[in-house]
Amino acid sequence: MIHKLAPDEGVSPANTLSRPKYDRSQLSAGIVHIGVGNFHRAHQAHYLHRLFNTGRDHDWAIVGAGIKSFDAAMRERLEQQDWQTTVMELDPAGFSATIVGSMVDFAPIDPQAIIDTMSRPEIRIVSLTVTEGGYFIDAKTGSFDASHPEILADAHNPKTPKTVFGIIIAALQQRRDAGLPPFTIMSCDNLPGNGHVTKTTVMGLASQMGGDIASYIEDNVAFPNGMVDCITPATGPREIKLVNETFDLDDKAPVVCEPFRQWVLEDDFPQGRPRLEDVGVEFVEDVAPYELMKLRILNGGHAVIAYSSALLGHTYAHEGMADPLVTGFLEKLEFSEMIPTVPEIPGVSLTDYYHKIAERFANAELGDTIARLCLDGSNRQPKFILPTVADRLKAGESIDGLALESALWCRYCTGTGEDGSEHKIDDVLAERLKATALRAKSNPDDWLKMHDIYGPLGENETFRKAFADALNAIWANGTRATLEAYIKG
Repeated sequence: MIHKLAPDEGVSPANTLSRPKYDRSQLSAGIVHIGVGNFHRAHQAHYLHRLFNTGRDHDWAIVGAGIKSFDAAMRERLEQQDWQTTVMELDPAGFSATIVGSMVDFAPIDPQAIIDTMSRPEIRIVSLTVTEGGYFIDAKTGSFDASHPEILADAHNPKTPKTVFGIIIAALQQRRDAGLPPFTIMSCDNLPGNGHVTKTTVMGLASQMGGDIASYIEDNVAFPNGMVDCITPATGPREIKLVNETFDLDDKAPVVCEPFRQWVLEDDFPQGRPRLEDVGVEFVEDVAPYELMKLRILNGGHAVIAYSSALLGHTYAHEGMADPLVTGFLEKLEFSEMIPTVPEIPGVSLTDYYHKIAERFANAELGDTIARLCLDGSNRQPKFILPTVADRLKAGESIDGLALESALWCRYCTGTGEDGSEHKIDDVLAERLKATALRAKSNPDDWLKMHDIYGPLGENETFRKAFADALNAIWANGTRATLEAYIKG
């Protein structure tokens, strides 16, 4: 167990600690969730916990699942805590911690055990957070990577799958054979059209397996899209110590997050769903406008502050947001090039949304690192920045700020800061990115020739010139002077 205190004993009045108001022994599972990381526990698990606290829907508890080594490590830590997690919200006005009890079990780290768990009649939803890059999707084209070795292995051995998606398909087949209806598949990853992406992957693999399982899935399985949002840094010694010292809780795997979360979901759950609207989830017919708003303003904004802050020597996001050059760059780029590409949403002020995001980025208590914002650029740039570039070019509008953002990413990928210090390029393509970035110092076009990232944009003359001008300015004058010139221009 993670509790060391009696209720509310020893907690500072400025901080609050809450525990489940429901009897966890009376919960029963309705959801299997694959990928029990920090975001899931701060977001989906937290929403369900709050719903259970209202006395409702206690048959929708979570069973965790995963197939990776880090899933096994998480399972081991959570088992010692009866599957509970401390979620600590880092509000500058006062910290709050919640003992989230909505998970009641964690399937063994074994494909067949997970298949059997998903095949239980009471499981009506399978949800997943397997990261943006975990869907076997080409980042540039959005098409399914049918030639991936792991996909080919599952396609040839459908009864002994190794991938998450092979496991899902096998569970659907097993349920079908048992006369059970299929579960709904709900992605909670930060992807445009995450339901569509998940369906593309599942259908792509099922089609390779042969038989009629693909047509069965097409006709019977729902894949609702959803927009999710809650800044959730990685857990390290700092976070574990913070939870322990603030609340005297001995949690081996706590989560810290911002005091903000949002979830917008398409209401497509044929086998039913928990009444999450009672705890703030928005159910809509079309989530795409909300996704676009977040992906371009928030996720794009993270990219804007990431590489500029890194090159200016900042360690944390709030330090970057305290630098007038970073905030000036962010605000000008958002309002001049990024926000104008986002369609209006009835009842939503995009200006207010931006200012709320800037406030969230500046939260010093969160300790969100610039290194976290910089990771996986080869996967994130094609999702969060380049579609905005393409839309601006199509409309004949300026892309100077977006080109500068891309140039800053290129400069960052040389692996050294302007003071000569070295930093890790945390990306699956790190070696190629570094080699290409170094060549781009004398030939900027080399960077844009990475067709798997830039696609046709790399051949667009307007973008090529703006990118070259920005990169040349960074190398000639430095990041600080280049940002100053852009802000004043």
